[in-house]
Amino acid sequence: GVDKYKIIFSGVGKRDDEIKEALTRDILMINLESEAEMKRVEEIASNLGIEARISIRVNPNIDPKTHPYISTGLHENKFGVDIDTATRMYLQAKNSPHLNPIGIHFHIGSQLTELEPIKEASQIVADLVRSLKAINVDIKFFDVGGGLGIRYKDEETIKPYDYAQAILSTLSGLDVTIVCEPGRFLVGNGGWFVTKVLYEKVNGDKRFVIVDGAMNDLIRPSLYNAYHKIEVLSSVANPEISKANIVGPVCESGDFFAKDIEVPKTNPGDLVIIHSAGAYGFTMSSNYNTRPRAAEVAIEDGKDRLIRRRETFEDLIACEIDYMV
Repeated sequence: GVDKYKIIFSGVGKRDDEIKEALTRDILMINLESEAEMKRVEEIASNLGIEARISIRVNPNIDPKTHPYISTGLHENKFGVDIDTATRMYLQAKNSPHLNPIGIHFHIGSQLTELEPIKEASQIVADLVRSLKAINVDIKFFDVGGGLGIRYKDEETIKPYDYAQAILSTLSGLDVTIVCEPGRFLVGNGGWFVTKVLYEKVNGDKRFVIVDGAMNDLIRPSLYNAYHKIEVLSSVANPEISKANIVGPVCESGDFFAKDIEVPKTNPGDLVIIHSAGAYGFTMSSNYNTRPRAAEVAIEDGKDRLIRRRETFEDLIACEIDYMV
């Protein structure tokens, strides 16, 4: 249902059938990440007898000052190509009857809270666009990616106005359409993960609050050691507060939502609210340990509405095939 001119196909590894579908559906452009990928797109477009609109993801080699797992703009990362490779690719695409280079893309990382690396990267890529236009490669779309950080704890986040002005300040003299992909910024703080206390456990001097949610539901703490604000909702007021680990039932020591945080004594059935779970929450969840994924509920105009039902055991085994011997 999305307008085709609003769709960009990105990703380091694109299958032939995915490339073919993108071309036949006539989306805005395919964002290329390597010379090998460009050759595949060119060959598939040639076989289809059509011209592929492309952009190239440029790696400006700028340190985004974020977690290394979500840094994407350095040469050590798997994403994009360097300036020299990008220039060569644009020249090859310009001279190909089956490629039309209309865009350029960069994205240096996620959860960015410092503006200077973004501005520096934009300046490098904008200068490349100027060089390309000088040799008649007409770049029309300047895709600045996403990565704007949100407040999980006490981060000083980038104001949208300052972000826009920083990008615009690098584009003087260029007639391009700016494309932006601010996913986490839009939805990160719009979602909470709600889990229920099963019971508490003490090992020596270590207190654990065991809940029915787990790392398969929200993996960010285990994967990135990410902080999420945690709130306990209890029907019984408990003034006693002490440090505890909030952990789930999955058979991994990495199955935790928080470690050594101050929380009140809990009772079975109390709700634990894990904030800022709207981005990289459900989309990164899994069925590890044969656990069905959670339901999703939207709150609209003060009313709740189920938008994804809870998975069942039958859902987990629906794709299994019983072969008779």
